[in-house]
Amino acid sequence: MSREHILIVEDDVDINNLLAKTLEKREYKVTQAFSGSEADLQLSISEFDMILLDLMLPGITGEELIANIRKQKQIPIIVISAKTSLKDKVKVLNIGADDYVTKPFESEEILARVNSHIRRDKKFGDKQKENKVYKFKNLSLYEDARQVKVNGQDIYLTGHEFDILCILLKNQDKVYSRESLYEKVWKNGYYGEDNSVNVHVSNIRKKIKSIEKDEEYIKTVWGIGFKLNNK
Repeated sequence: MSREHILIVEDDVDINNLLAKTLEKREYKVTQAFSGSEADLQLSISEFDMILLDLMLPGITGEELIANIRKQKQIPIIVISAKTSLKDKVKVLNIGADDYVTKPFESEEILARVNSHIRRDKKFGDKQKENKVYKFKNLSLYEDARQVKVNGQDIYLTGHEFDILCILLKNQDKVYSRESLYEKVWKNGYYGEDNSVNVHVSNIRKKIKSIEKDEEYIKTVWGIGFKLNNK
């Protein structure tokens, strides 16, 4: 029986209850919050395996909540929002969301995305495995712990950001096309926009540069894709 704990943050009572019933039918443990402030409190007193998050919330906004979470936690975050523009999606992905679903949505789609993220986290979070470490310049990536350090300081990556960086580190001389990275990371094709990989790579760069400003870790190979910058 699956008992992963999921926090639903949605101020619309009907939508919140619908999501809760959908997940509980699949034996997930669910906690419901109806404002950003309530969610922030729940996060301070309980551990969660995933968050389903609306953006337009009373109290703390969804965007603010994501930024706060990413300062200390690696919990997968699926945003469910009525905001449909590409600009809004890119902004939220840059802040640290793992996935984005627009309203109205189908319950089956939400459940499929939740299941996929849970499977991926289980696979990489198995503490029985040897903790493999990949190093490049002043960066260390601990594959099984899903942890990244730059100059000894932790940087917090989303699940997709971590997977992209891990792929690049495992093959440090190889150039990966955007399409190949997309296929390896988004196995179920979550994002249809052509710039999904670009957004995540940009986000990785910004997080590394927040610690090491003068070093470029990921190189853009124009017309092809990305590789580690060995120079």
